[in-house]
Amino acid sequence: MPTAQANIWASAASRCRGFDGMSDEMQFDDQARHYFGTDDLGSVPQDALIAGIERMRVDLGLATDASHRFALWTMLYMLGAAPEIDETFKSAEDREAARDLMDMLDAEDED
Repeated sequence: MPTAQANIWASAASRCRGFDGMSDEMQFDDQARHYFGTDDLGSVPQDALIAGIERMRVDLGLATDASHRFALWTMLYMLGAAPEIDETFKSAEDREAARDLMDMLDAEDED
């Protein structure tokens, strides 16, 4: 994982806390451990990263809870593997929250 992306991942939970559309229960480190076996994504071998991303994409397609879908999409976005917003979110509010999050993370990437 590129260093800038790893840095975004490391600080995402604190920057996203309280963000509209994000669940208070969403814990990036817990999700990382669930899909990749560690919260240090920089140490995940490429094959395991690809497999974890694929599992996340499957779970995103099956998820019905809006907060869970948003959390999965956010993680996928930070990993460079998110599906299109319009394909992922039915509600305009969720699509706008995703776009706002993209802008926030992209601005962080520029710093």
